[in-house]
Amino acid sequence: MFDSTDGGSFSLFHDCISLTASVCISVTAGPTWSEKSAPQGRPTNVTEEREKTYSCDECGKGFTSAQGLKTHQLIHSGVKPYSCDECGKDFNQAGNLKSHQLTHSGVKAYSCDECGRSFVQAGSLKKHQLIHSGVKPYSCDLCGGSFVQAGSLKKHQLIHSGVKPYSCDECGKDFSQASGLKSHQLIHSGVKAYSCDECGRSFARARELKQHHLIHSGVKPYSCDLCGKSFTRSGDLKNHHVIHSGFKPYICDLCGKCFAWAKGLKNHQLIHTVTCVESLLHIVRA
Repeated sequence: MFDSTDGGSFSLFHDCISLTASVCISVTAGPTWSEKSAPQGRPTNVTEEREKTYSCDECGKGFTSAQGLKTHQLIHSGVKPYSCDECGKDFNQAGNLKSHQLTHSGVKAYSCDECGRSFVQAGSLKKHQLIHSGVKPYSCDLCGGSFVQAGSLKKHQLIHSGVKPYSCDECGKDFSQASGLKSHQLIHSGVKAYSCDECGRSFARARELKQHHLIHSGVKPYSCDLCGKSFTRSGDLKNHHVIHSGFKPYICDLCGKCFAWAKGLKNHQLIHTVTCVESLLHIVRA
């Protein structure tokens, strides 16, 4: 037992904790350090005040602990030791695997107040909400296209690079993004899960149905600056522009006639097919 300065008595329980600086911390029944000694007006969260003394040689990102740096460096190493039992997808951090596993649970606890769309993770909802804000801070230096997320810009830039690492096993068509390949593969599956309520026409992809709906609405937001003709889809306007350019890259091998579109050449070649068949029949009959 020890006497305190005010005449009372208290028991001192001493617990030595081994720290990097070999400091021995005394735990008492009296006021804690944060109550008694912490400077006023400064955060008591020690983590906030700790310097990021550990830096990544690859990207320069700083960390407060060696373990944090070590975990981060797995990203650059390409090592992904954490695998999902459901789908086999690999991750470099246990936390990322844990977040991913929520997608298999089907639980989407985070909903958007604007459109009602639900998300598995709070971070996904936060990113989604940028769409409604209209803010697109990430711009492409080559074409000026703007994007909500840095990741979207990075994916877009693959288009300009010409790199298409994702190939379709069915037809060999290449894509710059995995999502593009996945969407394309629906064509080969023959599944058309999206149907139009107006005419019953079915589509393999939701965006195709969305574009199709514009036909029924009568809205043609894409207009030609040269002749004023309007189109439902931007792709149709782009194809139309070829007419004004005079560029006809598709040439018939049999007669040399040129066409602006591959479809035009294909339709034209049917004429030669019919003519050749008729000539062959004439020779046989003779």
